[in-house]
Amino acid sequence: MLDYATLFRPDLPPAAARWNGFPRFNFVGGHNDADCVPVEALIAAAAKVLKREGRSLATYGLDSGPLGYRPLREYIAGKLDRDAGIKCSADQVLITSGSLQGLDLVNALLVTPGDTVVVEQMTYGGALTRLKRAGANVVGVPLDGDGLSSAALETTLKDMKGRGIRPKFIYTIPTVQNPTATVMSEGRRREILALAENHGVPVFEDECYSDLVWGGARPQAMRGMTADDRVIHIGSFSKSIAPALRIGYLVADWTVMSRILAIKSDGGSGALEQMVLAEFCREHFDTHIVTLRKALRRKAEVLMEALTAQFGPVAAFDDPAGGIFLWVRLPDAVDTTRLTQVALESGVAVNPGAEWMTNTVAGQRRIRLCFAHPGEQVLRDGVARLAEVCRREFGVPVPDPKGHR
Repeated sequence: MLDYATLFRPDLPPAAARWNGFPRFNFVGGHNDADCVPVEALIAAAAKVLKREGRSLATYGLDSGPLGYRPLREYIAGKLDRDAGIKCSADQVLITSGSLQGLDLVNALLVTPGDTVVVEQMTYGGALTRLKRAGANVVGVPLDGDGLSSAALETTLKDMKGRGIRPKFIYTIPTVQNPTATVMSEGRRREILALAENHGVPVFEDECYSDLVWGGARPQAMRGMTADDRVIHIGSFSKSIAPALRIGYLVADWTVMSRILAIKSDGGSGALEQMVLAEFCREHFDTHIVTLRKALRRKAEVLMEALTAQFGPVAAFDDPAGGIFLWVRLPDAVDTTRLTQVALESGVAVNPGAEWMTNTVAGQRRIRLCFAHPGEQVLRDGVARLAEVCRREFGVPVPDPKGHR
């Protein structure tokens, strides 16, 4: 038999494990609340738009060109103006196959092996993986309760300038940061933009969770605060509608967009999904997102209550400002990479913090828990099981002699 192992490229990532279904207590990934997927409204939208425009599926781009389905781009442009303070036309919006494709396109456009990219010290694991695969030198900058620290960023940029290094971009998640769930103030955003301008560095703004701020109101997006193309903006419907739709978007001026289109050689992102989403969003997005936020907030409260009940003060976390994740710090005695492995054997899946931090050693004390998909009782039972595993392996949390915890 042919031995493909002798033919594989040497720089491939490790082989994927065979999927055997979700674990019983699944706190990983970016899954969302199944009960909040607007199935009936999506069915109605699909039937309506297909009857009206279904024949356009015969062409690449749905008669809208390579940027994507124009009615969806027009909806996004209007939504960004209303919600995020971004003034853009439909021709400055590119539909992508999830925000992940947006990350890949920006990396392909700007990053060559050996380039430096500045990120938040705690950040999206998928962004870290892709930057490392692109051969980038990834430099992490600390966060505080207001998101990316402008003081630390200034120190980092000055140090780089002194060594003759100009970063290709600053990657930040300002609104419902992943994994910390902070929302950066407008003042902090302006400070970061000023630093970026002073050092001639663009900002890559990832706003995938911005619709999930609990109260709905969010600060102006960084792209909306500058008149030039200093900020490339990406967003997604994965967290607001459904992850499996794989519809994201990228906002940039033509100088950048024209070069991105030249490397987006996939024949266009999913056409049917774009059509259905545009039809749905025009009538239902605003009411749907209010319902989703309420459901997610309730689950966040259940998870925090369960952690407090099972772990007591040894599990430290902040009340999230929105989103679907809780970022938890455990005592130094706990190696969360090891905890992740043994917990999975007991049916509990969690994300180890090392995958979400540029400082992987510091990440050994953190876990990221996604609370959106499990039901309330599953959240409680899963945290109880996780506490059992943690106690057995690391001696924490210490059992209460009265039988509590």
